[in-house]
Amino acid sequence: MISLILTGHGRIASGIHQAIVQVFGPQDALHVIDFPEGVGTAELERQLSEVLDQCDGDVVFFTDLLGGSPFRLASTLATERSGTEVIAGMNLAMFAEMLFERDSVTDAAEFRARATEAGRSGITSLAERLLRTRPQLETASGL
Repeated sequence: MISLILTGHGRIASGIHQAIVQVFGPQDALHVIDFPEGVGTAELERQLSEVLDQCDGDVVFFTDLLGGSPFRLASTLATERSGTEVIAGMNLAMFAEMLFERDSVTDAAEFRARATEAGRSGITSLAERLLRTRPQLETASGL
């Protein structure tokens, strides 16, 4: 099973984790590291490194912002360990979809590719959904 590490500014990581637990229950090999105001990057790096050392096999970091401190630190750690990937721009839809793919995916690189696609496809609006659905409904009803 691929280990997942959620990290980001403020309490976004623990917020996503709480939502996942509420909907799907507790998850194995899922680690959460927040980066609240007042915590320095040295402390965040220490925490990320400690959790990464506890992980067996492939690991994927989910971070909030491309270029932010959690992303940069996770990226540095990932370059030092094979089988480790970093994703920026995590969202709940992406994470929920990928949570149960960990057993069927062969490695972290494949998981990363699927997760980024899930993130893109999970972002939509009501107007877009209605436009996609309306032609199908009109065709089905003979209009």
